[in-house]
Amino acid sequence: MAAILARAGVIATAGKGFSGRRRGNGIVVAAVTKTGAAVPQEGALERPAWSGETTLSRLVGALIAFKPLYAVLKLASREVIIRTAEKSNIPWREMTKEVLESDVYEVFERIQDPNLVYPDYYLNPFHAYDEGNLSWLAAAEAEPATMSIAKRAIPEATSIEEANQIVRGNWLNVIEEHHLKYSGNCQGLDLSPYFLAVAAQKEEKLSRPKPIRWVHANGEATGLSSDSFDLVSLAYVCHECPARAITGLVKEAFRVLRPGGTIALTDNSPKSKVLQELSPVLFTLMKSTEPFLDEYYMLDLEETMRKVGFVNVCSVLTDPRHRTVTATVPY
Repeated sequence: MAAILARAGVIATAGKGFSGRRRGNGIVVAAVTKTGAAVPQEGALERPAWSGETTLSRLVGALIAFKPLYAVLKLASREVIIRTAEKSNIPWREMTKEVLESDVYEVFERIQDPNLVYPDYYLNPFHAYDEGNLSWLAAAEAEPATMSIAKRAIPEATSIEEANQIVRGNWLNVIEEHHLKYSGNCQGLDLSPYFLAVAAQKEEKLSRPKPIRWVHANGEATGLSSDSFDLVSLAYVCHECPARAITGLVKEAFRVLRPGGTIALTDNSPKSKVLQELSPVLFTLMKSTEPFLDEYYMLDLEETMRKVGFVNVCSVLTDPRHRTVTATVPY
């Protein structure tokens, strides 16, 4: 997923539909989705028992490290994801074929920076792709996979569109609540030129008056000017990174944001009751395709942001599986 950076004028607004409680030095807030929808719930643990340094986590890690079994788990994980999506009427294979048979390869040549050096962690296989995000198949399947994430997060939704609106709506409401409405030019940044090519091709078809500018760069060292953005948003990025890379992303966001600017990180919530109660089969399949999941769950993201210099750190459970963590660069 790409990081979005926005330059904007800022208008303060009052948010609605939130109930909050203070915990330690942070604030944990539950977002109310809509009438009749399930309210996101925290589990009893700080993080899932199948993550980190627990006995269960080490056992799963040992199973995944056995290469013949890993190969089976990888294939099984991919089939489960695709079948689950298609049961929800997401035309996974058709959407993938449409991208792979388009002119996206021409866009790739324009957007790729051939001199970009990829960090070592980014060259690992994950999400059941041997090349990770550096492949056309991963890029072509990104949109149906994102739609499937929304439906899994909001299973009571009557359609994919409704689930997507709830997930994205809650996430955007949290950003608006923390820093407020923004408008103007945006830049999208990603390490994968394949994902960027797909995004840029879709952007061209929209013909918006202020299109997003897509940049092939490393989020830990963007090359962008300091103090030049009002908002940095990272959606479903951190769980794909080792702890050192997450820290690097947070530091770079702090550098490029103006005083008073906002960072918003949306990703899996360690406190999610749904994730804490996943079946052994599901969490084993998940961990087999997410090599840095333990590091993500073990990292205190909120404290990392505070150490970098952010203030007003606020964690919001925006749907049953995901949280949005927002913070501000002090004036």
